[in-house]
Amino acid sequence: MDRRFKIILAIVAVAVLVLLWGEHKAQLLGALPWLIILACPLMHMFMHRGHGSHKHHVDQPGRGAQPRDD
Repeated sequence: MDRRFKIILAIVAVAVLVLLWGEHKAQLLGALPWLIILACPLMHMFMHRGHGSHKHHVDQPGRGAQPRDD
């Protein structure tokens, strides 16, 4: 995509957002508490993706539960 297309696309996106906010402010603000509640499990699913599973990988070095020498 060339630079001119990206600028036009950004202007159109801002115009659409301004019009949607003006016409549907009550609906958007009414859905905000539900979106926050929905964000909690979604963040948990996607943010824990890098941890792997909850299984302990003892056979792989550097992963899983390691015995502590306290």
